[in-house]
Amino acid sequence: MAMVFKSMAASSVRQSTTIFVNPLNHRVSNLGFCYKGEQKWKNGFKVSATVELGVEGLKRTTSNVVVPLEGGTLGLDMVSEGDLMVKGFKGLRKTKLVCTVGPACSSLEDLEKLALGGMNVARLNMCHGTREWHRDVIRKIKKLNEEKGFSVSVMIDTEGSQIHVVDHGAPSSVKVEEGSIWLFTADKYEGSRPLTFQANYPGFSEGIEVGDELVIDGGMACFVVTEKIGKDLHCKCTDAGLFLPGAKFSFWRDGKLVRRNYNLPTDRTLSTKDWADINFGIAEGVDFFALSFVNHADSVKDLKKYLSGKSTKSIKVVAKIESLESLHNLEEIVKASDGIMVARGDLGVEIPLEQIPTVQEDIINICRQQNKPVIVASQLLQSMVEYPTPTRAEVADVSEAVRQYADALMLSAESAIGSFGQKALAVLDMTSSRMESWSREENRQSLLDHHKLGASLPDCITEQICNCAVEMANKLGVDAIFVYTKHGYMASLLSRNRPDPPIFAFTDDESTRMALNLQWGVVPLLVDLSDDAESNISKSVQLMKSKGLINKGDVVLVVSDVAPTRSTPMALQSIQVKTII
Repeated sequence: MAMVFKSMAASSVRQSTTIFVNPLNHRVSNLGFCYKGEQKWKNGFKVSATVELGVEGLKRTTSNVVVPLEGGTLGLDMVSEGDLMVKGFKGLRKTKLVCTVGPACSSLEDLEKLALGGMNVARLNMCHGTREWHRDVIRKIKKLNEEKGFSVSVMIDTEGSQIHVVDHGAPSSVKVEEGSIWLFTADKYEGSRPLTFQANYPGFSEGIEVGDELVIDGGMACFVVTEKIGKDLHCKCTDAGLFLPGAKFSFWRDGKLVRRNYNLPTDRTLSTKDWADINFGIAEGVDFFALSFVNHADSVKDLKKYLSGKSTKSIKVVAKIESLESLHNLEEIVKASDGIMVARGDLGVEIPLEQIPTVQEDIINICRQQNKPVIVASQLLQSMVEYPTPTRAEVADVSEAVRQYADALMLSAESAIGSFGQKALAVLDMTSSRMESWSREENRQSLLDHHKLGASLPDCITEQICNCAVEMANKLGVDAIFVYTKHGYMASLLSRNRPDPPIFAFTDDESTRMALNLQWGVVPLLVDLSDDAESNISKSVQLMKSKGLINKGDVVLVVSDVAPTRSTPMALQSIQVKTII
């Protein structure tokens, strides 16, 4: 059976909303369709919207076995396909998982294990390693995607304007003991030296005085400056802890952050190394750039403009929120970006620790309202860098991020240099799935507020169609939502509403498929799409049925968006509810 909601944009003489109801007993009450009245734009363009509610059956084939259309392939990654076969629709995890790739997980075998464990996006931190090393990792991931059927996106994280230590030569962390004296220097040397750390910037100690406190990675270890000789600092460890490769540090005086002008590249002008890393990422065909220390929207706009002129594919820009200034300009940064990363480690240096939970929730809510995916990062399972099980507080922290409807969770040191990266990923996977199940049981989705995005009437119609589609899907208790999309916009609007059933996004654009790996609840599939919406629906349903991914009696809500063509001069958007027979 099929239920259809259609919106047609055309040069009609009037706008109307019409409802046709088939007198069959079907649960379609209280659906809240929103558009009435007439709207005329200055250029004379008008929109006609029509709602049709009816019932039709999926046609049976001439045999009992459903055969995929000739030449048809189902571009579903092997992990999602396996999970769907074993767990069913309700068992699919909706929160996406990002893993930072480092020395501990850069082999082809380890990358495959992470992909099998549910890694959706692989993050490469350009603070560490050479471009040759990163190139090798990127090509291994692409090899796994092509040969093993994975769909793991690649994100490059730029170094940005920050002071940090050069990789200290150790493969993982270095323990610092209370009372030990360490030398911090900008002098360049190869390998490692006892009790010595090399800073990445010659002027790192400018304005620093004896008695100032040096804090590593927001509190992983603490020192006090005991002596300053030229540009070198001799520091005594006051709080023992771990010193990670490329650790960032900050200076404090009288309980306040020491703010200085390092003459480093500003937020608008990326460093020479950053631009070289960006060009490297473009050449290697990465899917995301995470832009560090974004304080204003202009830096995001500049990079997106540069990418549009340099890259043949669509590369998304994720802005990292990690400073007080970025919080002051949060809404404009979110609007300019393709996504946001809540970098809690650096952010926790600039704002009081007790404010981090509420700031995190505010950022997540703003991103969801603006229809931008958001990643919660930093120290989610920090203890698992060294230990095989997390603390209960860390599990509670992960659960809270899932409860807040973050699109993605990210492992940093846990996967990059930790001894238990695969176990840490499994903890994220299990905790996310459990919290999502609880949210469905508690019907928390109904508590979400909806911020209006569209300015033009066609955009508003698209937005409302997706809002209503999710409301229908939840009230009818459908098993899945299918959406057909070129650029992923309708899929993202559906995801924004955090529906109970998973969203299967069918697209014929590879960049769109990889970008949707960061969207909550979206399972992207790469397929051939035509201008015939009904043909697309029929083909995809038959393909999934042929693989045993949908079965008789399953109910699927279908949302499609077809652009105007010569054969179909009207832009057509529709909602259909189909029961597989």
